[in-house]
Amino acid sequence: MGKHGQLQRQSRKMALCGMMAALSVVVLTWGSLPPFSTFACPMLAMLCLIPAVCDYGPGTALLMYTAVAVLGLLLCPDKEIALLYTFLGWYPGTQAKVNSLPRFVSLAVKCILFSAAMIIMYSLILYLFRLEAVVEEFAEYSFIMVILMLGLGNLTFLLYDRVFANFSRLYRKKRKL
Repeated sequence: MGKHGQLQRQSRKMALCGMMAALSVVVLTWGSLPPFSTFACPMLAMLCLIPAVCDYGPGTALLMYTAVAVLGLLLCPDKEIALLYTFLGWYPGTQAKVNSLPRFVSLAVKCILFSAAMIIMYSLILYLFRLEAVVEEFAEYSFIMVILMLGLGNLTFLLYDRVFANFSRLYRKKRKL
């Protein structure tokens, strides 16, 4: 491939990743509008990483994630949504490595990674950042309720993992046509 072809490929890569990063930030900022979107918007924003993961690999996807996480933390009015993306958005870039493990080990690793990310994130929110709305919400929950919510979060994350894998497969199939 000549120098012109390499420049064209780099330009295409930057344009695609830039547009998908911008879309991710828009999705994150819209998350504060409709109710119950606190968890849906970061997951939708992570779907925007599919072209970067499929076309350019996990390194580019992780770089794009980092840019979106920083912009989300700076621009998103709902900091919980931005933090959810920050603590989970790295996963699409590492999904292939986790999925290469034996099935049971892969499921266990996914649950451990998700649980650790949520425990660290909500500990920071509750004790360091003191986001009042979240602190008030958690004050109403019993310990058992928090554990149940973490279990439900794990189940949702595993379902999201399947959705991401299926959308990635569909994207690759459509790109070959």
